Amino acid sequence: MRLAFVTEYDGTNFSGFQKQKNAISVQEVIEDALKEITKEDISINYAGRTDAGVHALSQVFDFTTDIKRDHKNWIDGMNSNLPDSISIKSISDVPDDFHSRFSALDRSYTYVVYNSKTKPLFFDNLVHWDDNLIEFSSIQEQANMFLGSHDFTSFRSSRCSSNNPVKDIKSIEATKVNNFIFITIKANAFLHNMVRIISGTLIDIAKGEINLSIDEILLKKNRAAAGKTASAKGLFFLGPQYDSQFQIQSPTINIMDKFKS
Repeated sequence: MRLAFVTEYDGTNFSGFQKQKNAISVQEVIEDALKEITKEDISINYAGRTDAGVHALSQVFDFTTDIKRDHKNWIDGMNSNLPDSISIKSISDVPDDFHSRFSALDRSYTYVVYNSKTKPLFFDNLVHWDDNLIEFSSIQEQANMFLGSHDFTSFRSSRCSSNNPVKDIKSIEATKVNNFIFITIKANAFLHNMVRIISGTLIDIAKGEINLSIDEILLKKNRAAAGKTASAKGLFFLGPQYDSQFQIQSPTINIMDKFKS
């Protein structure tokens, strides 16, 4: 049988989600926890490969097993063997052909900016801090230009290995709550560092450091035309969306609730 798990994690002290040879990853810690409770070497599939320092509220991973446990037993067993920075939130039975990555219809991310002259003491590892004046209305106006299908060559890192730079932005929304700015993006797929470059570019335009519009930057198809890559610690993977047939029990996410005092 195949099981799908929804997990959240603070990525501050991890090298990213994907297992690496010389650094601690979220995948490695989860697979170690699975080995503790199953006594088997299990390799998991996962929905999104988040980079070092990036967080997740609904990462999904799956694997096959012949071990029969009720869902609560799986969740309790996993969480008792995971550090406080990783938590299993739910579990679902899925068909054998389900794959966390390839079955996803789209994925969503939120980038969190803290705009204030003073440092965000209690949120330092969870936000991108900028003490310059950011014109929020500019972020709203420019963000809308990303909607639809575009060639995102200007918004991919030099290490991006994707063969197709064309991605479809299904929704993008900028919201401001006190000193926090939230940029939430849903797309069919993302290029390497795409959300961080989009966010950094919107911030740079809103500070008056870039005189081009998003439309103009997209047309240039040149990474040098876009803004800085925003810091990893402000990025949250909200999770993938699947066809309702899979019944992935992902919790309703409102990231702004995480930052309200």
